Amino acid sequence: MAYISSNNNRWYCQLEPSYGQVGTVTAQNRISALEMTVQQKVSTSIRKDKTGTRTYLGAPANLRKQTNFQVTTYMTAWTTPGISPGYGPMFESALGSVPMFFNGGSIAPNSTTSVITFEAPHGLSLRQAITYMGEIRFVTGTTTTSVVLNSPFTNVPVTGAAVGPTVTYQPATELPSYSLFDYWTPVTAVQRLLSGCAVDQLSFSVNADYQQFQFKGYSQDVLDSSSFAAGEGQLSAFPIEPALGTPPTTIVAGHLGQAWLGTVATQFLTLTSADVMLNNQLDLRNQEFGFTLPQAINPGLRKVLMNLGLYGQDDTATTALYQAARQRLPISAGFQLGSQSGELLGFFMGSVVPEVPQFNDKDTRLLWQFEGSQAQGLGDDEIAIAFG
Repeated sequence: MAYISSNNNRWYCQLEPSYGQVGTVTAQNRISALEMTVQQKVSTSIRKDKTGTRTYLGAPANLRKQTNFQVTTYMTAWTTPGISPGYGPMFESALGSVPMFFNGGSIAPNSTTSVITFEAPHGLSLRQAITYMGEIRFVTGTTTTSVVLNSPFTNVPVTGAAVGPTVTYQPATELPSYSLFDYWTPVTAVQRLLSGCAVDQLSFSVNADYQQFQFKGYSQDVLDSSSFAAGEGQLSAFPIEPALGTPPTTIVAGHLGQAWLGTVATQFLTLTSADVMLNNQLDLRNQEFGFTLPQAINPGLRKVLMNLGLYGQDDTATTALYQAARQRLPISAGFQLGSQSGELLGFFMGSVVPEVPQFNDKDTRLLWQFEGSQAQGLGDDEIAIAFG
Protein backbone atom coordinates (compact mmCIF):
# COMPACT_ATOMS: atom_id res chain seq x y z
CA MET A 1 0.00 0.00 0.00
CA ALA A 2 1.44 3.38 -1.05
CA TYR A 3 1.96 6.33 1.28
CA ILE A 4 -0.47 9.24 1.04
CA SER A 5 1.03 12.17 -0.87
CA SER A 6 0.73 15.50 0.96
CA ASN A 7 0.01 17.15 -2.41
CA ASN A 8 -3.23 15.16 -2.68
CA ASN A 9 -4.89 17.51 -0.23
CA ARG A 10 -7.70 20.02 -0.72
CA TRP A 11 -9.18 22.56 1.70
CA TYR A 12 -12.55 24.25 1.79
CA CYS A 13 -14.00 26.74 4.27
CA GLN A 14 -17.58 27.86 4.84
CA LEU A 15 -19.33 30.10 7.36
CA GLU A 16 -21.50 28.37 9.95
CA PRO A 17 -25.17 29.26 10.55
CA SER A 18 -24.42 29.08 14.28
CA TYR A 19 -21.37 28.18 16.35
CA GLY A 20 -20.36 24.57 15.70
CA GLN A 21 -23.10 23.94 13.11
CA VAL A 22 -21.21 22.80 10.02
CA GLY A 23 -22.17 24.69 6.87
CA THR A 24 -22.76 23.20 3.43
CA VAL A 25 -19.55 23.16 1.41
CA THR A 26 -19.33 23.72 -2.36
CA ALA A 27 -16.50 23.71 -4.90
CA GLN A 28 -16.49 27.51 -4.71
CA ASN A 29 -15.31 27.33 -1.09
CA ARG A 30 -11.96 25.79 -2.04
CA ILE A 31 -8.81 27.64 -0.97
CA SER A 32 -5.16 27.36 -2.00
CA ALA A 33 -3.65 25.00 0.55
CA LEU A 34 -0.14 25.53 1.85
CA GLU A 35 0.07 24.19 5.40
CA MET A 36 -2.25 23.28 8.26
CA THR A 37 -1.56 22.00 11.76
CA VAL A 38 -4.26 20.81 14.15
CA GLN A 39 -3.75 19.79 17.76
CA GLN A 40 -6.46 18.60 20.12
CA LYS A 41 -5.64 18.32 23.79
CA VAL A 42 -7.66 16.83 26.62
CA SER A 43 -7.62 18.79 29.88
CA THR A 44 -6.38 16.11 32.25
CA SER A 45 -6.09 17.15 35.89
CA ILE A 46 -3.62 15.50 38.26
CA ARG A 47 -5.10 12.71 40.33
CA LYS A 48 -4.44 13.26 44.03
CA ASP A 49 -6.07 10.17 45.50
CA LYS A 50 -3.97 7.63 47.43
CA THR A 51 -3.56 4.85 44.88
CA GLY A 52 -0.85 2.87 46.70
CA THR A 53 1.38 2.91 43.61
CA ARG A 54 3.53 5.23 41.54
CA THR A 55 1.87 4.01 38.34
CA TYR A 56 -0.41 6.29 36.35
CA LEU A 57 -3.91 4.79 36.55
CA GLY A 58 -5.45 6.78 33.73
CA ALA A 59 -8.13 9.47 33.50
CA PRO A 60 -11.90 9.30 33.00
CA ALA A 61 -13.41 9.58 29.52
CA ASN A 62 -15.22 12.66 28.20
CA LEU A 63 -12.88 15.27 29.66
CA ARG A 64 -12.88 18.79 28.26
CA LYS A 65 -11.12 19.25 24.92
CA GLN A 66 -9.28 22.18 23.37
CA THR A 67 -8.46 22.21 19.66
CA ASN A 68 -5.87 24.61 18.23
CA PHE A 69 -5.24 25.11 14.53
CA GLN A 70 -2.93 27.08 12.27
CA VAL A 71 -3.56 27.54 8.56
CA THR A 72 -1.36 29.16 5.91
CA THR A 73 -2.80 29.82 2.46
CA TYR A 74 -1.74 31.66 -0.66
CA MET A 75 -3.57 34.70 -1.97
CA THR A 76 -5.19 33.85 -5.30
CA ALA A 77 -6.85 35.94 -8.00
CA TRP A 78 -10.37 37.20 -7.21
CA THR A 79 -12.34 36.57 -10.40
CA THR A 80 -15.99 36.61 -9.26
CA PRO A 81 -17.07 40.14 -8.17
CA GLY A 82 -20.03 40.10 -5.84
CA ILE A 83 -18.96 36.77 -4.33
CA SER A 84 -16.40 36.41 -1.53
CA PRO A 85 -13.07 34.76 -2.38
CA GLY A 86 -12.65 31.19 -1.16
CA TYR A 87 -10.86 32.27 2.01
CA GLY A 88 -13.45 35.03 2.63
CA PRO A 89 -15.03 33.18 5.60
CA MET A 90 -11.64 33.15 7.33
CA PHE A 91 -11.27 36.93 6.95
CA GLU A 92 -14.86 37.41 8.05
CA SER A 93 -14.17 35.31 11.15
CA ALA A 94 -10.98 37.24 11.88
CA LEU A 95 -12.53 40.72 11.58
CA GLY A 96 -16.22 40.18 12.23
CA SER A 97 -18.20 42.24 9.72
CA VAL A 98 -20.05 40.83 6.74
CA PRO A 99 -18.19 41.48 3.45
CA MET A 100 -18.91 44.86 1.86
CA PHE A 101 -19.18 44.58 -1.93
CA PHE A 102 -18.71 47.41 -4.40
CA ASN A 103 -19.74 46.58 -7.94
CA GLY A 104 -17.86 49.43 -9.59
CA GLY A 105 -18.91 52.62 -11.32
CA SER A 106 -18.06 55.21 -13.95
CA ILE A 107 -15.97 58.33 -13.38
CA ALA A 108 -17.64 61.71 -13.81
CA PRO A 109 -15.94 64.96 -14.89
CA ASN A 110 -13.87 67.01 -12.42
CA SER A 111 -12.45 63.94 -10.67
CA THR A 112 -8.89 64.15 -9.37
CA THR A 113 -6.38 61.52 -8.26
CA SER A 114 -7.53 62.01 -4.64
CA VAL A 115 -11.25 62.77 -5.09
CA ILE A 116 -13.31 60.53 -7.37
CA THR A 117 -16.73 61.69 -8.54
CA PHE A 118 -19.12 59.08 -9.93
CA GLU A 119 -21.78 59.49 -12.56
CA ALA A 120 -24.36 58.02 -10.14
CA PRO A 121 -24.68 57.52 -6.34
CA HIS A 122 -21.94 55.09 -5.36
CA GLY A 123 -23.20 53.61 -2.06
CA LEU A 124 -19.69 53.43 -0.61
CA SER A 125 -18.97 53.71 3.11
CA LEU A 126 -15.93 54.94 4.99
CA ARG A 127 -12.91 52.59 4.76
CA GLN A 128 -14.45 50.70 1.85
CA ALA A 129 -12.12 50.14 -1.12
CA ILE A 130 -12.21 50.99 -4.82
CA THR A 131 -9.80 50.13 -7.65
CA TYR A 132 -8.65 51.99 -10.75
CA MET A 133 -6.06 50.94 -13.34
CA GLY A 134 -4.42 48.28 -11.18
CA GLU A 135 -4.43 50.30 -7.93
CA ILE A 136 -6.56 49.97 -4.79
CA ARG A 137 -7.48 52.77 -2.38
CA PHE A 138 -9.77 53.30 0.62
CA VAL A 139 -12.52 55.84 1.20
CA THR A 140 -11.83 58.38 3.96
CA GLY A 141 -14.60 60.86 3.09
CA THR A 142 -17.80 60.61 1.13
CA THR A 143 -20.78 62.44 -0.36
CA THR A 144 -23.60 60.95 -2.40
CA THR A 145 -21.63 60.86 -5.65
CA SER A 146 -17.98 61.44 -4.66
CA VAL A 147 -15.33 59.96 -2.36
CA VAL A 148 -12.06 61.15 -0.84
CA LEU A 149 -9.26 58.58 -0.92
CA ASN A 150 -6.63 57.70 1.69
CA SER A 151 -3.92 58.25 -0.93
CA PRO A 152 -3.99 59.43 -4.55
CA PHE A 153 -4.14 57.22 -7.60
CA THR A 154 -1.06 57.36 -9.81
CA ASN A 155 -3.04 58.03 -12.98
CA VAL A 156 -5.39 60.99 -13.47
CA PRO A 157 -8.96 59.61 -13.71
CA VAL A 158 -10.45 59.71 -17.19
CA THR A 159 -14.10 60.74 -17.53
CA GLY A 160 -16.23 57.71 -18.33
CA ALA A 161 -13.54 55.22 -17.26
CA ALA A 162 -14.50 52.30 -15.03
CA VAL A 163 -13.78 52.07 -11.31
CA GLY A 164 -13.37 48.40 -10.49
CA PRO A 165 -15.23 46.14 -8.01
CA THR A 166 -13.95 45.28 -4.54
CA VAL A 167 -14.85 43.31 -1.44
CA THR A 168 -13.90 44.86 1.92
CA TYR A 169 -13.69 43.33 5.40
CA GLN A 170 -13.85 45.51 8.52
CA PRO A 171 -13.84 44.84 12.27
CA ALA A 172 -17.02 44.15 14.24
CA THR A 173 -17.76 43.44 17.89
CA GLU A 174 -18.84 39.82 17.43
CA LEU A 175 -17.04 37.15 15.40
CA PRO A 176 -18.68 34.44 13.30
CA SER A 177 -17.36 30.88 13.12
CA TYR A 178 -16.62 28.76 10.08
CA SER A 179 -16.01 25.12 9.18
CA LEU A 180 -12.70 24.01 7.64
CA PHE A 181 -12.78 20.87 5.48
CA ASP A 182 -9.60 18.84 4.95
CA TYR A 183 -9.98 16.27 2.14
CA TRP A 184 -7.41 13.75 0.90
CA THR A 185 -6.88 11.29 -1.93
CA PRO A 186 -7.63 8.39 -1.86
CA VAL A 187 -11.16 8.74 -0.52
CA THR A 188 -10.46 5.80 1.82
CA ALA A 189 -7.92 7.94 3.69
CA VAL A 190 -8.98 9.74 6.87
CA GLN A 191 -10.80 12.94 5.95
CA ARG A 192 -11.02 15.71 8.56
CA LEU A 193 -13.36 18.56 9.41
CA LEU A 194 -12.82 21.36 11.92
CA SER A 195 -16.13 22.70 13.24
CA GLY A 196 -16.57 25.94 15.11
CA CYS A 197 -13.35 27.57 13.86
CA ALA A 198 -12.58 30.96 15.41
CA VAL A 199 -9.62 33.09 14.28
CA ASP A 200 -7.53 34.41 17.16
CA GLN A 201 -4.66 35.77 15.05
CA LEU A 202 -4.45 36.87 11.42
CA SER A 203 -1.07 37.89 10.01
CA PHE A 204 0.51 38.64 6.66
CA SER A 205 3.71 40.18 5.37
CA VAL A 206 4.73 42.64 2.67
CA ASN A 207 7.63 41.88 0.33
CA ALA A 208 7.45 38.09 0.45
CA ASP A 209 7.96 35.84 -2.59
CA TYR A 210 4.23 35.07 -2.70
CA GLN A 211 1.43 36.70 -0.77
CA GLN A 212 0.42 34.43 2.12
CA PHE A 213 -2.12 34.64 4.93
CA GLN A 214 -1.72 32.88 8.26
CA PHE A 215 -4.67 32.15 10.53
CA LYS A 216 -4.32 30.84 14.08
CA GLY A 217 -7.18 30.02 16.35
CA TYR A 218 -9.40 27.49 18.06
CA SER A 219 -12.09 25.15 16.82
CA GLN A 220 -14.89 23.56 18.75
CA ASP A 221 -13.93 20.05 17.63
CA VAL A 222 -12.05 18.11 14.97
CA LEU A 223 -14.17 15.45 13.26
CA ASP A 224 -12.96 12.67 10.98
CA SER A 225 -14.47 10.22 8.53
CA SER A 226 -13.18 7.15 10.36
CA SER A 227 -14.75 7.80 13.78
CA PHE A 228 -17.65 10.11 12.91
CA ALA A 229 -20.85 9.65 14.91
CA ALA A 230 -24.22 11.11 13.92
CA GLY A 231 -24.85 14.42 15.68
CA GLU A 232 -21.26 15.66 15.63
CA GLY A 233 -21.13 19.13 14.10
CA GLN A 234 -24.95 18.86 13.95
CA LEU A 235 -24.52 16.51 10.98
CA SER A 236 -26.18 13.19 10.23
CA ALA A 237 -23.25 11.99 8.09
CA PHE A 238 -19.70 13.05 7.36
CA PRO A 239 -19.87 15.45 4.37
CA ILE A 240 -18.62 14.21 1.02
CA GLU A 241 -16.14 16.38 -0.88
CA PRO A 242 -17.75 18.49 -3.63
CA ALA A 243 -17.07 17.64 -7.26
CA LEU A 244 -13.64 19.01 -8.11
CA GLY A 245 -13.62 22.19 -10.15
CA THR A 246 -10.74 24.29 -11.43
CA PRO A 247 -8.16 24.61 -8.62
CA PRO A 248 -7.21 28.13 -7.42
CA THR A 249 -3.79 28.17 -9.06
CA THR A 250 -3.26 31.88 -9.89
CA ILE A 251 -1.25 33.05 -6.89
CA VAL A 252 -0.07 36.62 -6.33
CA ALA A 253 3.54 37.77 -5.97
CA GLY A 254 4.22 39.38 -2.60
CA HIS A 255 6.88 41.91 -3.61
CA LEU A 256 4.76 44.05 -5.95
CA GLY A 257 2.72 46.94 -4.61
CA GLN A 258 2.79 50.32 -2.89
CA ALA A 259 3.14 51.74 0.62
CA TRP A 260 1.67 55.07 1.78
CA LEU A 261 2.63 56.35 5.25
CA GLY A 262 2.59 59.51 7.33
CA THR A 263 0.43 62.20 8.89
CA VAL A 264 0.06 63.26 5.25
CA ALA A 265 0.01 60.07 3.18
CA THR A 266 3.28 59.86 1.22
CA GLN A 267 4.40 57.00 -0.97
CA PHE A 268 7.51 55.26 0.38
CA LEU A 269 9.74 53.52 -2.16
CA THR A 270 12.32 52.56 0.48
CA LEU A 271 10.20 50.00 2.33
CA THR A 272 11.95 46.64 2.80
CA SER A 273 9.39 44.81 4.95
CA ALA A 274 6.08 45.18 6.73
CA ASP A 275 4.22 42.73 8.96
CA VAL A 276 0.66 43.17 10.18
CA MET A 277 -0.96 41.06 12.88
CA LEU A 278 -4.53 41.20 14.15
CA ASN A 279 -5.07 39.55 17.54
CA ASN A 280 -8.62 39.00 18.82
CA GLN A 281 -7.43 37.68 22.22
CA LEU A 282 -10.13 35.01 22.20
CA ASP A 283 -11.43 33.35 25.33
CA LEU A 284 -13.76 30.51 24.38
CA ARG A 285 -16.68 29.52 26.60
CA ASN A 286 -15.16 26.18 27.55
CA GLN A 287 -15.41 25.97 31.34
CA GLU A 288 -19.15 25.63 31.82
CA PHE A 289 -20.70 22.74 33.71
CA GLY A 290 -22.22 19.99 31.60
CA PHE A 291 -20.12 20.42 28.42
CA THR A 292 -16.89 18.89 27.11
CA LEU A 293 -16.63 21.23 24.08
CA PRO A 294 -16.60 25.06 23.83
CA GLN A 295 -20.05 26.63 23.47
CA ALA A 296 -19.30 30.08 22.02
CA ILE A 297 -16.64 32.56 20.88
CA ASN A 298 -15.78 35.28 23.36
CA PRO A 299 -13.44 37.89 21.77
CA GLY A 300 -11.36 40.20 23.95
CA LEU A 301 -9.66 43.52 23.29
CA ARG A 302 -8.58 43.66 19.65
CA LYS A 303 -4.92 44.42 18.94
CA VAL A 304 -3.66 45.40 15.48
CA LEU A 305 0.13 45.64 15.35
CA MET A 306 2.45 46.67 12.52
CA ASN A 307 6.19 46.22 12.05
CA LEU A 308 8.00 48.27 9.41
CA GLY A 309 11.48 48.19 7.93
CA LEU A 310 12.65 51.00 5.67
CA TYR A 311 15.91 52.61 4.68
CA GLY A 312 16.78 55.76 6.59
CA GLN A 313 16.98 58.92 4.51
CA ASP A 314 17.19 62.64 5.18
CA ASP A 315 14.15 63.61 3.12
CA THR A 316 11.15 65.34 4.68
CA ALA A 317 8.77 62.36 4.62
CA THR A 318 11.22 59.95 6.29
CA THR A 319 12.27 62.35 9.03
CA ALA A 320 8.58 63.15 9.63
CA LEU A 321 7.99 59.48 10.48
CA TYR A 322 10.73 59.64 13.10
CA GLN A 323 9.29 62.84 14.56
CA ALA A 324 5.82 61.29 14.72
CA ALA A 325 7.24 58.34 16.64
CA ARG A 326 9.07 60.59 19.09
CA GLN A 327 5.99 62.77 19.66
CA ARG A 328 3.52 59.83 19.72
CA LEU A 329 1.55 61.29 16.81
CA PRO A 330 -0.73 58.92 14.88
CA ILE A 331 -0.10 58.37 11.19
CA SER A 332 -2.08 56.61 8.48
CA ALA A 333 -0.74 53.46 6.83
CA GLY A 334 -2.08 52.18 3.52
CA PHE A 335 -0.64 49.25 1.58
CA GLN A 336 -1.35 47.73 -1.80
CA LEU A 337 -0.13 44.25 -2.71
CA GLY A 338 -0.28 43.20 -6.32
CA SER A 339 -0.22 45.34 -9.42
CA GLN A 340 -3.20 44.40 -11.59
CA SER A 341 -6.95 44.28 -11.19
CA GLY A 342 -8.29 41.00 -9.87
CA GLU A 343 -5.04 40.35 -8.00
CA LEU A 344 -5.01 43.23 -5.52
CA LEU A 345 -4.94 43.18 -1.74
CA GLY A 346 -5.21 46.44 0.17
CA PHE A 347 -5.19 47.18 3.86
CA PHE A 348 -5.60 50.53 5.55
CA MET A 349 -5.07 51.73 9.11
CA GLY A 350 -6.24 55.29 9.61
CA SER A 351 -4.49 55.88 12.93
CA VAL A 352 -1.29 54.09 13.93
CA VAL A 353 1.07 55.36 16.60
CA PRO A 354 4.58 54.45 15.37
CA GLU A 355 7.16 53.27 17.86
CA VAL A 356 10.57 54.93 17.82
CA PRO A 357 12.61 52.97 15.24
CA GLN A 358 15.64 50.89 15.98
CA PHE A 359 18.70 51.78 13.91
CA ASN A 360 20.10 48.70 12.19
CA ASP A 361 23.54 49.56 10.83
CA LYS A 362 25.03 46.10 10.28
CA ASP A 363 24.73 46.40 6.49
CA THR A 364 26.01 49.09 4.14
CA ARG A 365 22.76 51.10 4.35
CA LEU A 366 21.04 52.27 7.51
CA LEU A 367 17.77 50.44 8.14
CA TRP A 368 15.05 51.80 10.42
CA GLN A 369 12.90 49.17 12.09
CA PHE A 370 9.58 50.25 13.61
CA GLU A 371 8.49 47.36 15.85
CA GLY A 372 5.08 46.85 17.46
CA SER A 373 3.31 50.01 16.29
CA GLN A 374 -0.34 49.67 17.32
CA ALA A 375 -3.42 50.83 15.41
CA GLN A 376 -6.15 52.66 17.29
CA GLY A 377 -9.60 54.00 16.54
CA LEU A 378 -12.96 55.15 17.85
CA GLY A 379 -14.78 51.82 17.60
CA ASP A 380 -14.25 48.80 15.33
CA ASP A 381 -12.27 50.87 12.83
CA GLU A 382 -8.60 50.01 13.39
CA ILE A 383 -8.09 48.30 10.03
CA ALA A 384 -9.84 47.53 6.76
CA ILE A 385 -8.78 44.76 4.38
CA ALA A 386 -9.96 44.56 0.78
CA PHE A 387 -9.55 42.56 -2.42
CA GLY A 388 -10.00 43.99 -5.86
